[in-house]
Amino acid sequence: MDKIRVGIVGLGGNCHLQHVPGLRRCQGVEITGVVNRRAESTRAAAEKYGIPKTYDHWEQLVTDSDIDAVVIGTWPYLHCPITLAGLEAGKHVLTEARMAASAVEARKMYAASQQHPELVTQIVPSPFGFSGLNVIREMVEAGFLGELREVAALSVNHFLADKETPLHWRQIREFSGVNVLSLGILYEAVSRWVPAAERVLAQTQTFTSRRLNTETNEMAEAEIPDSVQVLGELPGGARSIYHVSGAIHHGPGDQIHLYGSEGTIKYLVSPEDRIFAASQGDSELREVTIPPEKKYSWRVEEDFIDAIRGEGEIRLTDFATGVAYMEFTEAVAESAASGASVEVSGCGT
Repeated sequence: MDKIRVGIVGLGGNCHLQHVPGLRRCQGVEITGVVNRRAESTRAAAEKYGIPKTYDHWEQLVTDSDIDAVVIGTWPYLHCPITLAGLEAGKHVLTEARMAASAVEARKMYAASQQHPELVTQIVPSPFGFSGLNVIREMVEAGFLGELREVAALSVNHFLADKETPLHWRQIREFSGVNVLSLGILYEAVSRWVPAAERVLAQTQTFTSRRLNTETNEMAEAEIPDSVQVLGELPGGARSIYHVSGAIHHGPGDQIHLYGSEGTIKYLVSPEDRIFAASQGDSELREVTIPPEKKYSWRVEEDFIDAIRGEGEIRLTDFATGVAYMEFTEAVAESAASGASVEVSGCGT
């Protein structure tokens, strides 16, 4: 395709930060249309970026013959309907993470993508562990860990620690579905190196149950927990622990630990990507350098456009992977609600 015309539904935070600049770096790509939740926001985005077409509703953008590909920057509750409509209209689709509001919706999206193999589908990948993705993958594949025994994954911050912090859209179930904080995208990152969990046992806690909804100027229930802890069973007897919280002051940030019979790898994701490792006989952990040629950098938009032109394929992140982390996320929600361990359904397809 000489020119690829892109329409954006929900030109918000990550679109401003990543998708618009990324698409503009691609040769022969035009951001042709935009539609946001509110008309004034749509107009502002169009004026800021010189986007020629605006719409009253997302359905109009998706069915516009002047659009070749759709970028979905909305909250999770709209990812499924827009994806299904986009594929039906013959559009390539790049959707923001998290994949959907539920595993059922994720499986519908995957099934629709299989019915349209000529169209490219991609989910914005988890940014956790991007820089060292290839280095750790090589270490694991070379047997550095030996037999995998335990995984510990943490993503904790003070985003919701203050009781006066207003209600965020991620705390509204209508918009977020079963997604809790960064659990799904943390799990996606871990799954790049270790097998998927087969069973989970989870608990959650909401420390501040009511917050100010700035849209209505009224107090409202926080429907999504402030904190979640998950125990997981992996194939071969390995175990995993996830601790995800927005209610922690001075916590450890974002970290992923892989423990095996022969070695240990610790990835300190924030405040900067650093890898530490040690074999069984070493006296201490030592930092592992991430060589520039092996460092994985953000090129989501370039990968999407290359795949449309038949010059590459989607690896980060395809719809099958998204289904897998949505199945994990939903199993966690079911376990927390029931107090019992829950089997993670399917294999992502």
